[in-house]
Amino acid sequence: MKIAVFGAGAWGSAIASHMSARHNVLLWARDAHLVAELISYSENSAYLPGCPLYSNLRYTDDFSAALAHGVGEADLCVAAVPVAALRALTQAMKACAMSPRHLIWLCKGFEADTGKLPHMVVDEVFPNVLQGSLSGPSFAKEVAQGLPAALTIASASSELCDLVIDACHFGALRIYSSDDLVGVEVGGAVKNVLAIATGIGDGLGLGLNARAAIVTRGLAEMTRLGMALGGRLETFLGLTGVGDLILTATGDLSRNRAVGLALARGKLLKEILTTLGHVAEGVYCASTIRDLAYQHGISMPILESVCAILFDGVSASTTVEKLLRRDARAEREDFGHVLK
Repeated sequence: MKIAVFGAGAWGSAIASHMSARHNVLLWARDAHLVAELISYSENSAYLPGCPLYSNLRYTDDFSAALAHGVGEADLCVAAVPVAALRALTQAMKACAMSPRHLIWLCKGFEADTGKLPHMVVDEVFPNVLQGSLSGPSFAKEVAQGLPAALTIASASSELCDLVIDACHFGALRIYSSDDLVGVEVGGAVKNVLAIATGIGDGLGLGLNARAAIVTRGLAEMTRLGMALGGRLETFLGLTGVGDLILTATGDLSRNRAVGLALARGKLLKEILTTLGHVAEGVYCASTIRDLAYQHGISMPILESVCAILFDGVSASTTVEKLLRRDARAEREDFGHVLK
């Protein structure tokens, strides 16, 4: 199979390297200097230092050439760019007058200006392309190192799911399929904001009990919103819901958790993002998720607290005190409408 991966960040490089062990993979990067480094050293020192990439992987900064590589009837295009760049990437594909038959994306979040999930963005550009989201609990560094991981390909197309399984399901990487695209994408977006919350709790020294509470109560918030938007309960109890949440909220490789840790130390958001050097999607979609919760009448106090710290200048300690003063309630109330 010929596969074109667009975006040579950490995750794009890692998944491209994995797939190239069995397939003809071309990794596109915008930066010609990065491509030259990749060709010379087979390592992405900026995003995956110390992780040699598979020797069969090929590289280019020629966008048209990369697109032509992945548009065949049995081939695959992979968008490995942040949500904010997904629309521009697909529009650039369309401008080349070469429409991919199969297109998946790795990004997690909501488009800030429109509040749309990634599949809605792609639908507007390529309404007839077989498309889906590859998501789940995975740190790029561990995938690049060949450590075990399990992901979900979510799509309405069984053909696309089968193709992605053929492309990725080997070695230490397992791929499951789902037709709940909305649920998978909402889980991937909301867990990033909740990871900021756990980072704040850890940074304030609230302890492991508090972390477990944030993760569990955060899962309830994620599920309430996800089901209101059309997702299914079982999705949020699976890899792309609780699985991805646990990893991102507790793992030391989590960029979103790192943002929370720095916020707890009193650092300014602009300084944190500059130092981070990578995209922390939770920062960019938090306010959009808050707006959607308001629109649908969904209670998301943890997410609202994160937004207050990120955007409203409220201190982390003040926000925690406010959360602790919330009234008691029955836990069953969170899913009562589902359990009836």
